[in-house]
Amino acid sequence: QVQLVDSGGDLVQAGGSLRLSCAFTGERDRINPMAWYRQAPGKERELVARISSGTTTYADSVKGRFTISRDNARNLMYLQMDGLKPEDTGVYYCYADYWRYGRTQGYWGQGTQVTVSS
Repeated sequence: QVQLVDSGGDLVQAGGSLRLSCAFTGERDRINPMAWYRQAPGKERELVARISSGTTTYADSVKGRFTISRDNARNLMYLQMDGLKPEDTGVYYCYADYWRYGRTQGYWGQGTQVTVSS
């Protein structure tokens, strides 16, 4: 069983920074990969960044501005967001795959709101 609690969303001006956190419970060695998704009003949820066994990938729209990381000692995942733009506004969700009995099950955090004003 895995639980994800994401936090850190806020209202920020364009050009500013935020750091989102995702606290997770469960057997950390079975939790891989992890990712951040976002959903803007009226749009589908999209993948923002992913970390798999230390390898990171990013959506083109956030490359060079966002950094995903994971601290296994503290059971935390982060998304450092710099150079924020109004189009980054949305609800951000952390996501994790949990491996058990040769199968994976996906888990979601509850979401945290990020609003970037112009």
